[in-house]
Amino acid sequence: MIIRKVSLETVCGITSRFPDSPYPEVAFAGRSNVGKSSLINALMNRKSLARTSSQPGKTQTVNFYNINNELYFVDLPGYGYATASVEVKAQWGKMVERYLHNSKMLRAVFLLIDIRHEPSANDKTMYNWIVEQGFHPIIIATKLDKINKSQIQKQVRLIRTTLQVLPDTIVIPFSALSKQGRDDIYALLDRILEPVPKEGETQSGNSGASDK
Repeated sequence: MIIRKVSLETVCGITSRFPDSPYPEVAFAGRSNVGKSSLINALMNRKSLARTSSQPGKTQTVNFYNINNELYFVDLPGYGYATASVEVKAQWGKMVERYLHNSKMLRAVFLLIDIRHEPSANDKTMYNWIVEQGFHPIIIATKLDKINKSQIQKQVRLIRTTLQVLPDTIVIPFSALSKQGRDDIYALLDRILEPVPKEGETQSGNSGASDK
């Protein structure tokens, strides 16, 4: 995938109506401070287009980034921030659930997990919840530059085991610093953008992103 043009096109709050997208969408989910904005900025080849908040857990919007007028990156608000109120958490859950249920163009959900640590209870809940919505999450193991190369496979196994992922789940270690893993994500995005085969036709490969 070659990024030629990007823009923040739509920002949706709690009561907003989500746009009727003309292009496929891929969504990014993860706990607060997992490096979601850094990942999205790296994929877009921009330093700071993806929105961040000085107060983690306070950003409660769904942001739609137009990529090349052919794809949308959908940035979901971070979860699991300890001081977020019960009311805010409930509103976030309803908003994301509404998006996952209603989007007709959502093709994949990327779930970000910090590679340095065992996935949290919130991570496990989010993974299971995405699966229950009919999607097969692609795991992006962030902050790869924070561990030694010898630890990578051990930590990937820990993520797989703790989340009890489906056997063919894709796990991509990623570093926002070195951009390692970005080409693997681009390759997945290229597959997502492949034309949907007509009835009776076959399509090589399967992103495994959605069972919808």
